[in-house]
Parts: sequence; structure tokens; C-alpha cells
Amino acid sequence: MWQNCAYVDNLCLLRKLRMKRQNLLKLPALFAFFLMVNFANAQITLQNPSFEDEPADATTPMGWFPCEEGTTPDILPGYWGVYQEANDGDTFVGIITRESGTYESIGQRTSDVMEKGSCYEFSLDLAHSDNYAGYTGALQLRIYIGAKKCKTSQLIFESPVIEDEDWQEFEVEFTPEKNSEYIIIEAFHKDGKFSFKGNILIDNFSPIKICSRA
Repeated sequence: MWQNCAYVDNLCLLRKLRMKRQNLLKLPALFAFFLMVNFANAQITLQNPSFEDEPADATTPMGWFPCEEGTTPDILPGYWGVYQEANDGDTFVGIITRESGTYESIGQRTSDVMEKGSCYEFSLDLAHSDNYAGYTGALQLRIYIGAKKCKTSQLIFESPVIEDEDWQEFEVEFTPEKNSEYIIIEAFHKDGKFSFKGNILIDNFSPIKICSRA
């Protein structure tokens, strides 16, 4: 304490000033640490966002579950004539539409609730295969969020028709209309009845973050 130093004791006063300065210098580092912790906590993550698993046909990647009846996604490359490389990691997932009018859809529960009225953003990579055992039509991808498993309550993203075998990154920004904790992705051709054999390839979901814009 200051009162413990005699005014004539310059060494004591200098020691106190030095200690106070050292404590002040620690504050920016502590502030940066707490910012990093809060930023990490603000991220909502997915299990297995790059669909890493043993390549297999008719197999849902670890961390994901099928939503639409008849969903049998493929962990690629290596099956159905699809041999292009993953854009992140070793594998990616392929989902299709069929001439019967059925389509494939997978989803999962997110690590935290996406809160109503908050702005979120993430990115993912999409591509198309010109082979895929005859399911060669170009598709779109739809992404939904919901409060219950496989419940497509709110459409948050619809891609353009993906025709290129090269991976393309897409950024998604959305605001939940109600608290949601599930994300669902589906192969999409058109609303209503259709007869179309197509494929779309998905890889490299980023964490879901609070929007960086003001």
C-alpha cells in the first residue's frame, strides 16, 4: 500500500510504480484471451462437416442422419464412377434425385441453438459429377434449419444449378425466424412432380458464426 512507503523512500515508491505498470501491461493480453474464448464460444459447429469417412456407397457419413425416405447418400470418391478429389480432407458426400421423383436429404443437430433474430453465416463447397452411374443431371442444393429432427421449417439457402466438376465455395447468411438447432441439406431439382436423375456433391462446411457485418 502507498501508506506503507515513506515519502522519502524513493526505492519503495519506484517498486510500487513498477508493480502497477506490470499489472497494467497484463490487461491487454487478458482482454485478448477473453475475446478469443468468447469468439470460440460464439461458433456453432457441425459434427464431421467435411464428411470424412470410409468411402462407401449407400452410407450416411458419421455425424449425419438421413431425413427423406429412401435417402442412401454415398461417401466419395471411389464409387459410381466418381473419382474427383475432395476439396477438404479425403472424402465428400454425394446425394441424388431419381426419375421416380424422389430425392435424398441428410441432416444433423448443431452444437448450439441458432437463436431467433440473430444473424449467422457459414460457407460450403459444391460440385457436380459428369458420371455417377447415370445420375448425371445437374442439381441445386437446398439448406433448411428447424427446431426438430429433419423438420424443414425455414429455407436458408438455395444454390444455383451446379454443373461444374470443379469445387465452388458458397457463402450463406441467414437469420432464424425461431430458435433452431437442426440443419438439413437436400438435393433439389424443382418443386412438385419431376422425373430427373441428377447428383450434387457437398464438402467443407465451415462453423456457423455470428455475422461479421455490423
